Amino acid sequence: MSKFPSRLIPWGVTLLLGVAAFLFWWLGYPAGLAYQEQLQLFLWTGDYLCSRLAEPGGVARYVAELLIQFYNLIVVGALFLAVIFMAVQRLTWQLMKAPLCLLPLSLAPVLLFWYALGSENVMLTYGVALLMALVATLVLNRLNGMNCYLWWAVVIVLMPFFYWITGPMALLIPLCVTPPQSSGRWLNVTGRVVGVLTVVLCLLLAAHVLPFPVERLRMGISYYRYVQPLPTVLLSIPLVVVLLRYLPRWLAPVLRTKGGRRVVLVVGCAALAGLLVLLPTSYDERTYTLMEYDYLVRLGRWDAIIKKSEQKQPDLPMSVCATNLALGMTNQLGERAFQFYQRGSDGLLPPSERNFSTQQLTGEAYFQLGLINTAQRFAFEAMEALPNYNKSGRAIKRLAETNLINGQYEVARKYLHILERTIFYRKWAQRTEALLDQEEEINSHPLYGRLRRCLVSEELLFSEGELDKICGQLFIHNPQNTMAMQYLLMFPLMNKDIKKFMNYMQVVQSRVLYNPRACQEGVVFAMTMQHQQLPKGVVSPMVERNYNEFGAIYNNEGKDSPRLEQFKHTLWYYYVK
Repeated sequence: MSKFPSRLIPWGVTLLLGVAAFLFWWLGYPAGLAYQEQLQLFLWTGDYLCSRLAEPGGVARYVAELLIQFYNLIVVGALFLAVIFMAVQRLTWQLMKAPLCLLPLSLAPVLLFWYALGSENVMLTYGVALLMALVATLVLNRLNGMNCYLWWAVVIVLMPFFYWITGPMALLIPLCVTPPQSSGRWLNVTGRVVGVLTVVLCLLLAAHVLPFPVERLRMGISYYRYVQPLPTVLLSIPLVVVLLRYLPRWLAPVLRTKGGRRVVLVVGCAALAGLLVLLPTSYDERTYTLMEYDYLVRLGRWDAIIKKSEQKQPDLPMSVCATNLALGMTNQLGERAFQFYQRGSDGLLPPSERNFSTQQLTGEAYFQLGLINTAQRFAFEAMEALPNYNKSGRAIKRLAETNLINGQYEVARKYLHILERTIFYRKWAQRTEALLDQEEEINSHPLYGRLRRCLVSEELLFSEGELDKICGQLFIHNPQNTMAMQYLLMFPLMNKDIKKFMNYMQVVQSRVLYNPRACQEGVVFAMTMQHQQLPKGVVSPMVERNYNEFGAIYNNEGKDSPRLEQFKHTLWYYYVK
């Protein structure tokens, strides 16, 4: 009975790790999983499989991308990651063959990989390759009952195969395998050296035959999203695994005594605690906040975006853009724009950047405004901006939508046929393909029909310097385009151009009845600056009263008066600060 709990402890640690990882990704950073999914397009085709198998480490990459497509279901994606973490920890512990006092150290490789995943550019391929290398090592260990020379020959002959499956992570295998007991020290050293040299030779041959430079092959083709040296933490993980493999042997004299085992346990727990303390520092709050905004925009959860911005004021261009988009989609932009941090008109439609996330988010704003061709360009450029030359399911879906709205049905069908070869986009693609050539159904569609009515029939030259005028053209063409109307009026207000705002306000008022709070504050400000009487019924008594109080404090105490803070959600406060 006394031995049962000791056998249970390692499994308990593994299970605890899995639960922690699952909750971390499911509840803490779900947007990080969604971000990874949209940066690839996994296709169930023979060509796609062959394209992955044709590169070193391609099997690991194929398996990783197969798993990442399930990030569409956050709970499933979190579960897969938790299983990988548990497997790496469990295999590391089996490789160590150590007493329980060294159990905490078996968590070190997993925690380092967990830390590395704080960078959105670290690929799951790295973790899968590590897992495959550990499995291969333990399988070879189980075969070490054969003749020592034959066993080492088998290991060395299999190294090219392992390299092609896992990439440079295959170097772990000859360094960590446990040779037969009959192997002498000279044979063991020679076998490990030859095994490592075999992997290096395979790498050099691959660089000679394949269109990849040695540097990229050395760092793993898809271990990291960018073609650059791996982060230090990724380089350290294999070294830690090798260290743990031999640590029990090196500490054998210490582990023979009870006091020595206690010291080792305390040191191991301290090292583990240090890694746990460092873990949150890798997950940059601003980066993952932008991921969450982008995730909510992708899902069209406008109320959730506004709620998030209410809890913490957005202060980055993309988070401000997402907030203004959500306000516009819920017809609240004119009422509540200045309740949130604003940074000029760039907060409405940020300048184009060669970055996938920013291009997609900004493209969504253009799409909802009715600038379909611009949204199409942003989607295409976003996909081409992916540094590892992947395709994107999210971008291809948007390209299918824009071509459908424009009536380019054959082009739309091409994109839909691609999506039909996926798991999570297949049903949407099939439903959308049924709309092709069905003009009445498209025109009555709640989204595509609305956006078709927003299309400007005459040619329009796009210019990022005249986005307000483009919004004006959209509104004049279709006064029911409330998004264009709201953006039209917000552009001059956020640029502090009150004269232009008054001109735009007259255009809007001549077509629709629209007079939200921000517009009233702009009107009372403009009329007072021109020393003119306020027209009756345009400005509410409350807004007029607040402006008079604001003006009195500003004139008597200056713009730094703390009493002005009570007006911080007004247009006037935005103008003077």
